[in-house]
Amino acid sequence: MIYFIGMDKRIQQLTDFFNLYAYRFNNAIKGESPDIEGTAESFSNCFVSANPLGVIGGSNNEDFRTAMSQGYAFYKSIGVTSMDIVSLEITILNEFHEMTKILWKCSYTKKDSSKGIIEFENFYFTQTKQNEPKIFAYITGDEQAVLKENGLV
Repeated sequence: MIYFIGMDKRIQQLTDFFNLYAYRFNNAIKGESPDIEGTAESFSNCFVSANPLGVIGGSNNEDFRTAMSQGYAFYKSIGVTSMDIVSLEITILNEFHEMTKILWKCSYTKKDSSKGIIEFENFYFTQTKQNEPKIFAYITGDEQAVLKENGLV
């Protein structure tokens, strides 16, 4: 790992960044007005998402914002009640880039009122310029398969 001056500050900045990201998600699924613009500002102008089904390039545009709204509505409709960070590991790659591994805890309540938890890891790649991190890539597992295994879809 390469250490730079102010590394502790960068790690705290990224921790705060992802805590705010989780806060916005939770507000959106709890019925509060989603902060679509705030979430969109967490991403660079273009970004890459990868999962076992493939790799997709995206643009931070109106279609992305619409997809976010639909995603929040989807999670809410299947009973997701919270998405909390269990842990995060930040690796400073160089003076502008970082990789953050987040262990998420997804709590849900099914239509039959049974409750459960799913834990999963995602990897986020950020670029920090002018003290402002932006997600430019993220890697996830097969979310749809996990939701199906747990009877949510």
